[in-house]
Amino acid sequence: MTAKTKTRSNGTQRQRRSGNAPARKRPAKAEKPSKLDQIVTLLARSNGATLAELVSATGWQKHSVRGAIAGALKKKGHTIVSEESDGERRYRIEAAGGAGK
Repeated sequence: MTAKTKTRSNGTQRQRRSGNAPARKRPAKAEKPSKLDQIVTLLARSNGATLAELVSATGWQKHSVRGAIAGALKKKGHTIVSEESDGERRYRIEAAGGAGK
């Protein structure tokens, strides 16, 4: 079968595929890490990350980052430790086999 044309409302024409014509394949894109993945990466560092670092990395607001830590990451099984030193709170993921509560 041949491709049919359809006139759009702006006067241009577009070709339509016939029902049995093969679909065009787009090249696979490399997936970039999600924002939650970025948070996990930062929190997995030995010294963890500050709230400001997490906000900067994700572009989220402070309350959204805190919500992701308290909700999504804990639901995924991560144990989040919050420590304050020198007036700055740092969050980190407790390593597996770490000191339990």
